[in-house]
Amino acid sequence: MKTYEQFLDIKDEVKQALANHLPVVALESTIISHGMPYPDNVVMAKKVEQIIRDEGAVPATIAIMNGRIKIGLTDEDLELLAKTKHVIKVSRRDFPAVIALNQIGATTVASTMMCAEMAGIKFFVTGGIGGVHRGYEATLDVSADLEELAQTNVTVICAGAKAILDLPRTMEYLETKGVPVIGYQTKVLPAFYTRTSDIELNLHVENVDDLAKIVFTKDQLGLKGGVLVVNPIPEADSLDRVYMDGIIDKAIKQSVKDHIAGKDVTPYLLKTIVEATKGTSLKANLALVYNNAKVGARLAKSYTKLSKK
Repeated sequence: MKTYEQFLDIKDEVKQALANHLPVVALESTIISHGMPYPDNVVMAKKVEQIIRDEGAVPATIAIMNGRIKIGLTDEDLELLAKTKHVIKVSRRDFPAVIALNQIGATTVASTMMCAEMAGIKFFVTGGIGGVHRGYEATLDVSADLEELAQTNVTVICAGAKAILDLPRTMEYLETKGVPVIGYQTKVLPAFYTRTSDIELNLHVENVDDLAKIVFTKDQLGLKGGVLVVNPIPEADSLDRVYMDGIIDKAIKQSVKDHIAGKDVTPYLLKTIVEATKGTSLKANLALVYNNAKVGARLAKSYTKLSKK
């Protein structure tokens, strides 16, 4: 037994799926504890899991509770995570302390990737990844998500990097780290709340079977690191790009005035943006997560078929 396995608490549904080589999709928990208010967060979490089941895969929402890495949460776990104040936002650096001290921790993109790989889950659905923050030259603020993508063999399905970030620098960072960024039915990088940006992608595909072939081939080659699949928000839910850029710029300036730094920046900005848009950004966030769940489940199914040949 690998030493980390003593800390894994894998839900029976997920354990059976993995044992039988069925498609499994990991889900983060920071979006529940830090990304949305209660009870919207619980409704969202359950709906995402149901979408994945409806598409023929098994969901595995991940969090840290009572010194255990929980791979798959019960309804009671979800409620506890959604209601508890001061849930710790856990990235790689926080992992040992949160587990050792029996604290409640919500996993970020980086730590969810870590946990998924420990459990043998190859696909992970989220809203948007972290990246290089605006004003990097002054703060050197780069999300640990990018380093995790460079070293952890999990495919992440998202709606691009969060729009609050410096998207060109984020893409340059990923390129330097050798992370494949694949557009799903898009030739440009989606910008979270909006479908488009000015950043052209080197690679795009039109169907999940081609996505699965790329991921499968990467695995067969034994290449290190993850794959980033960027899937645009549905057209009907996409917000106006100019409008959102203005809202985001104001929120960032306010965060500087309020001396917000480190891992508190993203939840602060998302909350401020929800307030400024009177909830429309939250609706867009929900829509893109649901859309990513469909694509992620279909991709996991397609990959599973390939791996069984």
